[in-house]
Amino acid sequence: MTGRRVAVVTGAARGIGAATVRRLARDGWCVVAVDSCADDPDVPYPLATPGQLAVLGREYPMVHTVRADVRDEGALRAAVETAETVFGGLDAAVAAAAVMLGGRPVWEQSDAQWRTLLDVDVMGVAHLARAAVPALLRRPLPRHGRFVALASAAAHRGLWGLGAYCAAKHAVVGLVRALACDLRDTGVNAVAVSPGSTRTDMLRATAGLYGLPDVEQLAERQLTGRPLNPEEVADVVAWACSAASFAVTGSVLRADGGFTA
Repeated sequence: MTGRRVAVVTGAARGIGAATVRRLARDGWCVVAVDSCADDPDVPYPLATPGQLAVLGREYPMVHTVRADVRDEGALRAAVETAETVFGGLDAAVAAAAVMLGGRPVWEQSDAQWRTLLDVDVMGVAHLARAAVPALLRRPLPRHGRFVALASAAAHRGLWGLGAYCAAKHAVVGLVRALACDLRDTGVNAVAVSPGSTRTDMLRATAGLYGLPDVEQLAERQLTGRPLNPEEVADVVAWACSAASFAVTGSVLRADGGFTA
């Protein structure tokens, strides 16, 4: 038993997930960092590598890395069990794993694209909830458990060529709101964080779908005037994991640089 707060973070090897792991570790959290670290034949851009995940464990001694696919609920249960066995419990679960597919209008997006987006971006969140919430509730009262899911500005605004992705992220928001209701009076909150255009590999893949040479043009609607950095979104996620976020359960924190203002 470490006495420190403990989190599980999926999609942890790069992007917002990795930035969240680093931010939590700097704040004194113990973290089980989870990522599949394998390319997917249904995803047309490279995914994270084992080396990227391993770096987190080398940088922070209180980060334990686990290779697991969020489509495998059993693997996520094992990751949660690791948090309880190695660090003594679980206080927060962050569902950051996601993929982006699209490039065509809704009526031309394939069943394979829909299945991949729903399996990873939606069921991956549901699998983490099913694995993590019982562990969050095993903490004694008064508890400050947190379930945080990464949605997207795409959950709140239609985007050309990304209809299935928008639908998947909208589903994440609905899932989190319902989960917050199920967790009423337990001391465990559920919150969604919706980033805007953020400098990640996924944003570069999105720029490629639109035939854009760089990601800067994808932030033209953002009041920030530029894409966000992963660390800026991770700051919001880390706050959502903290005891200070008690009042926002069932809410969506729009960390989108003003994209949906």
